[in-house]
Amino acid sequence: MAAPLELVLSTDAAGQVANCSAWDPQTGAVLLSYRGGNSSPRGLVMLGGQYLLGGQLGKNYINVWELQRKDQLQQKIVCSAPVTCLAASPNGLYLAAGIADSIYLWEVCTGHLLAILNSHYQDVTCLTFTDDSSHFLSGAKDSLALVWNLFSILQADGSRGPEPRHMWTQHSLPITDIHCGTGGPQSRAVTSSLDQTVKLWDIASGELLVSVLFDVRIMSVTFDPAEYHLFCGGSDGSIFQVDLCEWPVQRDKTFNTEQEKVFKGHRDQVTCLSVSLDGSLLVSGSHDETVCVWDIQSKQCLRTVNHRGPVTNAFIIPAPGNMLRADSKPSFPLPRFSKHFQGAEGCDDLESEGLILRLGKQQQGAEDTYLQRAEQLHLLLGETEGKNLSSIVEQLRSRTSELEDELNMVRKINKDLFDFSANIITKT
Repeated sequence: MAAPLELVLSTDAAGQVANCSAWDPQTGAVLLSYRGGNSSPRGLVMLGGQYLLGGQLGKNYINVWELQRKDQLQQKIVCSAPVTCLAASPNGLYLAAGIADSIYLWEVCTGHLLAILNSHYQDVTCLTFTDDSSHFLSGAKDSLALVWNLFSILQADGSRGPEPRHMWTQHSLPITDIHCGTGGPQSRAVTSSLDQTVKLWDIASGELLVSVLFDVRIMSVTFDPAEYHLFCGGSDGSIFQVDLCEWPVQRDKTFNTEQEKVFKGHRDQVTCLSVSLDGSLLVSGSHDETVCVWDIQSKQCLRTVNHRGPVTNAFIIPAPGNMLRADSKPSFPLPRFSKHFQGAEGCDDLESEGLILRLGKQQQGAEDTYLQRAEQLHLLLGETEGKNLSSIVEQLRSRTSELEDELNMVRKINKDLFDFSANIITKT
């Protein structure tokens, strides 16, 4: 039998049989299973066509498999808190992770943590890169969707954090999914939200192009490759197809379930959607513990793949040439990923290996030695009379600790109020 051109990767919250399964969408036959733990929603990515990464559900680490060594975890990337979502750049150079309300950005070739972005106020729910890896988009429970310029982040001044290129604030409830089309910085992006709307955006200008209102909450969204249609997964198990080329063009429209195209078959909310490269097949995952493969033209379900728990990830990928070859090995090793920024002297923790030499712009004799600087500092401190420096330092530390406690309390109160309000709104 010929090797498949495309594969479906799917995970569920139970993870009893395997963390992730790779199967043929044409036949439903499982070809590979990756064991160990279970992956969080929107927490499964393929890195550089060589590795499979999955953020462990409820834990503060990321599982890593070589594509060929399916029964053995290659390593674990330890993070500061549980990973809520993952995204890998298409060129394989960068990895982004949502951790609480922050976005962590790593350089893959070195494992260095390049940036921690803190522009969201609630947990980050979804991340995605543009197809040229120049930008990535983030959505969170704070109802904000942000567009980040990767070059601006890498060139940002250390004294001031990078700012997003666009901040989309038109949603009123948590963002549930983001999908980006083709075209790099000139592409379009679509966001879905618990506020029952799906919005289409222009990344270059940041303008809102189309907003579609539904009768139910929208949990997932995707384009077809030609970007003629949007596919929106509802909280009631329905999948809605929105025509983006209908005439006349309406910026604000309401989806009519009686007149529009709807895929029906799931019994619970549709958490993930993906379309094949030729635009003929739609893959959907649901909390009803199934993944369905649909024929888009006829709206018929071709096959159903059962899982042991609510489906957390399901998407179609081009089958990597080395994925089904047991003797194949990754073309590059994966380094150890750091949890902290590099220190001022170039080492990010005590376990760093190697020696880093820093050369100044001037000759060594042109500056005071460290002993001379220490002597000058000692003389300066000796001239300070009537001041108890140790007492001042202790007071500052105590005050800093109090302020940190107050800040954490305010953050917790803000999060509780937001969750309480969101629950009331979504229940009505």
